[in-house]
This record gives sequence, structure tokens and C-alpha cells, in this order.
Amino acid sequence: MARRPMSLQTRLMTAVIGFVSLILVIVAVITSATLGSTLEQQLDDEVKGYAITIRDQLVSRSTPSEATAENILYGRDVKVPGLLFSVASPVVGPTGLVFDDNREDLTSSSRTLTSEQLQQLYGTVALGTPATVSFDGLGSYRIVATTASNGVVVVTGLPRDDIQNQLTQLLTVILLATAGGLILLALTTAVTIRVGLRPLRAVAATATRVANQQLDRGEVSITERVPASEADPRTETGLVGAALNKLLDHVDSSLAARQKNEEQMRRFVADASHELRTPLASIRGYSELSLRALRQAPEATREDQVVEGTTSSLERIQAQSLRMTRLVEDLLLLARLDEGRELIYGTVDLAQLALEGLSDARPTAADHHWNIEVPDEPVTVVGDAGRLHQVVANLLANARTHTPAGTTVTLSVAREGDDAVLRVHDDGPGIDPALRDELFARFARGDSSRARQTGGTGLGLAIVKAIVEGHHGRISVDSEPGDTTFTVRLPLTPPGDPSDA
Repeated sequence: MARRPMSLQTRLMTAVIGFVSLILVIVAVITSATLGSTLEQQLDDEVKGYAITIRDQLVSRSTPSEATAENILYGRDVKVPGLLFSVASPVVGPTGLVFDDNREDLTSSSRTLTSEQLQQLYGTVALGTPATVSFDGLGSYRIVATTASNGVVVVTGLPRDDIQNQLTQLLTVILLATAGGLILLALTTAVTIRVGLRPLRAVAATATRVANQQLDRGEVSITERVPASEADPRTETGLVGAALNKLLDHVDSSLAARQKNEEQMRRFVADASHELRTPLASIRGYSELSLRALRQAPEATREDQVVEGTTSSLERIQAQSLRMTRLVEDLLLLARLDEGRELIYGTVDLAQLALEGLSDARPTAADHHWNIEVPDEPVTVVGDAGRLHQVVANLLANARTHTPAGTTVTLSVAREGDDAVLRVHDDGPGIDPALRDELFARFARGDSSRARQTGGTGLGLAIVKAIVEGHHGRISVDSEPGDTTFTVRLPLTPPGDPSDA
């Protein structure tokens, strides 16, 4: 069975509490060891002091034959609780006493050391060196052995109960304080981590709600965001929320762009289908008409009538075929421009191009007034001469088509800073403001205020915009009744063009 993974909060709490516990244990061990060593040293000094006093003042004045623990301390009031006193005379041998600590007259309350206890004592003791001896029935003692001037070995000791009691109390206090501190630390850490991880939970909740939305179809808008209070980029966890909000903004804009592209594609397909349906229907109709004429005409009259009808039908079929060919060619051109293809760079004199374009446009609309304004010096750009000529031709055709007879159309070329500027101005009725935003869209149509004299596919200005942007330029339009200007700005040298090398 797979082990359930711990949460981040649990792991953090375990790590913090475990690390602090380890530190507290180390501190407790070091403190108890240091305190124990200090207390042992103090006890050693105290035992040595008693040993020297008893040796110099009592034992040295006794003869070896009289040197027993009872004789030396007889009649003396020893007020040292728990004192262990023993002498080892070369004549008498070892004797010893232990005094209780609960009476005023400690001499009368002494206990004589047994032979086993004396054996434990002298089997462990070394002259001049403090040692710890554990006696059966007495407990643990700290002892010191010295030699008197008369050759008697004097052993004094004090119990280690006080040291053990103090260490026990210290460890108990440390244990209780550590337990209370760890409980308080656990509560504080849990609250702190929970508050600190709240932005991450908000991020997870927001991501879950977004994941449950249907994003694969239809019109989609992601409105879910991490609350601003949980997305403060000045904190680490808040930075995650801010990053998720930024990501959701980008995804939302991308989905909106996708939806817009889908709508444009559907509209494009519908418009293209509509444009192709008309010539195809005409071709089919005239073809059927010609076939019917061939089948139904009598033999006598068939030849002349068939020739005349077939000729007319073929002319109409040819006209519709040409219209359909132009439409397909325009669509192919737009597709290639969208892919970044179809442009062949070279040096182009925009002024000369404008002169040629106006010369081509003037015969097609003799009822318009055509003007041109170009500088004396050439205005050269790096671009595709054929496509830039198409830009001029389409803009002039747009002005000719959507303005009435007598309109003045002015084509001008100028150099402005690092740009070459081409303008087509007319004093016609202007463009409906409602259609201005969609003017460069594919299959866009002029409104009724710019009366169309001939039909078009609605791709002319879209092609112009694609070619201009392919040259890293910009196109804009300003229009009001009597004053309409299309402005094309082209950099003299497109950035990143091979001719820059």
C-alpha cells in the first residue's frame, strides 16, 4: 500500500520542531554536564578541606595504636551531614564511620562501616586523587585519601546525593520547559505556516476553478484570479499568485485572440464562399444555357443561333472566370504575405512609382481630377517594387471607385525623417466612422456614402495593409466629409533587411 505523502505544512513543522528539539537536547546535555562537573569540583574541594582539617587537627595527634575512627572523633561534635570518615592504621587496621544528617549530635548517630564497605572503599581509593565510590546500602560518595604525619591513612567523603538531586531537578525543569516550549513552538509554527501558505492555497483554488472551465470550445473568458491580498509580489508565496494572475491574463488574452481569429476565419470563409458562389453560379448557368440551346434548336436554324448564343455565354463565362481568378490570386497573395513570403527586396524610387501609378489610374477615371506632388530628389526605399506598385494602384483604385465624378484625387510622396511617406487624398464624401475600424479587414465593403460605381472583392485595402506591414511600415486613414487621406509610412531601410549588411 502506497504511503500517503506528508503535506508541506507537516514537513515544515516536523523539520522545525525536530531541529529545535535536537538543539534543546544538546543544550540540556551540555548544561547538565557542565553543572555536574562544577558541582563535582565544588564537592571535591569541600572533601579535601575536611580531609586536611581532620588529618592535621585530629589524626596527626593520635598514635597509630589508637588511630581508630571512634577514638579520633570520640566526644567531638561533628556537624557535617553525611560525612564519611575512615582511618587505616598500620597497627589497628581500617575503621570507619558514616554520620547521619538529621540530628544535632552527629557523633551519637554515626554508623560503623562494615568490612565489606571498608573493602570497597580501600579497594578503590588512591592517595590524593578524588574518586567516586558506590557503597552497598549507603549510595554514592566522593572520597579523598591522604596520609597523616604518623603514617595513618585518612579517608573522608561526602555523599553525591545533592549533586544528583540538583541534576535531576535541572533535567526535570529542562524537560518541562522543553515540552512546553515545543508545544508553544508547534502552535506558533502551525499558525505561521498556515498563514504563510494561504496564498499558495488561494493559487491552488484558483487553478482548480480554472481547470474546471471548458476552454476548448466556444467563447471563453477566464475571470478567475488570485485575490490581490494573496498576490503580493513582495513575498515569495505572493509572487506565485502574482505570476499565476499574469499567466491567466496572458491565457485570457490568447483565448480572446483565438476566438477573434475563429470569428474572422468563419467570416472570411463565408465571404470567400459568397464571392466564389456568384461567378460559379454564372458559369454553371451559362454553360447549361448553351447546352440547352444546342439540344433544343432545330437543325435548320441551329448553326447561326447556336453560334450567337454560345459566343455570348462564353464571354460571360470568361468574365466570371477572370473575376474568380482575381479573387483566388488575391487570396493566395494574402496567404503568402501572412507567411512572410512573396517580397523581393530591392531599391525602389517611391516618387517614380507614384508617377507611374497615377499615369495608369488617370485613363480609368477621366471624370476625376488627378494631381501628384513629388519632390525633385528621388525618395528611395528598400522594398519590393512590384508590391509597392500594387499599393499605389489599389489606393488610387479605392479613391476612384468610392468617390463620385468630379472628385479631386491627390497623390503625394515625401521624405519625413527616416520614413518615406505616401499619401492619397480625395475631397469625396468621406468614410462612415462606423466602418473605419474594419476598413482594412478582408472582404470589407465601402459604405453607401462612398458610392461604388463598380464592384470589388473587398480585398484591395487588406492587400495594401499586408504589403505595407510586410515592409515594416504603417498605414492609417483620416476621413471626414470632403477630406479623406490614406497615409503610408515606409522605413527607408526595413530593419533586419539583408541589404543592411
